[in-house]
Amino acid sequence: MWQQRQVSPRALLRMAYVQEGLGHYPAALYYLHMAQAQQPRQATWQKITEIAHNHRLTGYSSTWRQSLRITLQRYYYRGLQLLLLGAVAVGILLLVRRSAAGGAWWLSYALYLGLVGLYLNLLRPERVGLVARAHAALMTGPSAGATWLTTATAGDRLVVQGQQDIWYRVSWRGRNAYIRRNDLLLVP
Repeated sequence: MWQQRQVSPRALLRMAYVQEGLGHYPAALYYLHMAQAQQPRQATWQKITEIAHNHRLTGYSSTWRQSLRITLQRYYYRGLQLLLLGAVAVGILLLVRRSAAGGAWWLSYALYLGLVGLYLNLLRPERVGLVARAHAALMTGPSAGATWLTTATAGDRLVVQGQQDIWYRVSWRGRNAYIRRNDLLLVP
């Protein structure tokens, strides 16, 4: 149902409420993250951090940077649409008036496209995952023989940087770490 976008953020919030009432906080956090991914809201993030704080989970911050990130995520796609619409309109105008447009106009347009590229790459929503089972091992490399870093708790939030075979490369306390794919639920 999630892949077909048939689940509303409201239904996800209700499912999170039920799971929290049953004492299944990792499931509640997962549903809250799914609602947050669909419709970023400060209130949803506050509830996520409240549950995480109550269960002493890592990866959840409630700083001004996180508030700014939520605001930017909320308007990310609208801003992207406006920037791309402007790029297409100005590009067509420059092509139509090719002889009248000087080098300064083309340079300005190239700088604008560079800013659109920065917007796409720097402000895009980060890919996160929640640890799915208790006592999941974080390793220094993508191998069972790699050095063990720590054990993650169910519900810990990790920023996913990539994937290698059956491992996800994640950011843990400013370091790169690896966790098995089966131990991490990606937030769509």
